[in-house]
Amino acid sequence: MPIGPDGRAVSHISHAHADRVEVRGRDLTSELMGRLSFTEYFHLLLTGEEPTADQRFFLDLLLVAIAEHGMMPTNVAARMTLAADPESLQGAVAAGILGCGPVILGTAAECARLLEDAQARVAEGGDPAAVAAHAARALRETGARLPGFGHPVHRPLDPRAERILELAEERRAGGPHLELALHFRAAAEQAWDRPLTMNVSMPIAAVMLDLGFPSATVKAVPILARTAGLLAHLAEERELPIGFLMAGAAEEAVEYEPSREDDAP
Repeated sequence: MPIGPDGRAVSHISHAHADRVEVRGRDLTSELMGRLSFTEYFHLLLTGEEPTADQRFFLDLLLVAIAEHGMMPTNVAARMTLAADPESLQGAVAAGILGCGPVILGTAAECARLLEDAQARVAEGGDPAAVAAHAARALRETGARLPGFGHPVHRPLDPRAERILELAEERRAGGPHLELALHFRAAAEQAWDRPLTMNVSMPIAAVMLDLGFPSATVKAVPILARTAGLLAHLAEERELPIGFLMAGAAEEAVEYEPSREDDAP
């Protein structure tokens, strides 16, 4: 934790005064409101700097790409929570966000760590293709999943991932991490003996790292984006409730079997 000269803990984000709010050293009302878009403001809050044109463009792009994806478990959990407690909008949003782990949404952070580790080996003199191939084989041999690859719906391509790659090439925004992501695509096919879909998490991580975002901030993007999607689902849940229908469908889909003492280990 940063410590100031008087020994007190320090935060660099914001402070509210009687007559103004200061955010990252800027006056909220006179310097930020009416000038920055929410995406630009999010970048400022997250990093302490206002974004470049490419950082703003791709942050917008990635937020749009990941905000909504149908009846994902996060949305189902949120809808069922609101059905159970219609006054707890914040609780329903929280229920959805709590599901953002290594299976859903959290994989972008895992991709960032994978790419950073691989780039460190490249910086030490490793060939990018060989580094990716070695990492993919190592994961395959241990039975682990390769972050950023595989998708239950999008096969053989994730259209969101392909659009990010397309725009990164068009705007010449790609760098060593995006190059490694493409090497991992080839390495995954070789290690698993079949093509694996590069899902949206891998280019999200690669583009953010190439644009200078700290790896610790990568997971923030899908969480913020999915919050917007959750709020849309919850607004619809109030008008067209289906939370209890989902709960009923779950009840019908699972068969109850009473346990017996002789079945116990």
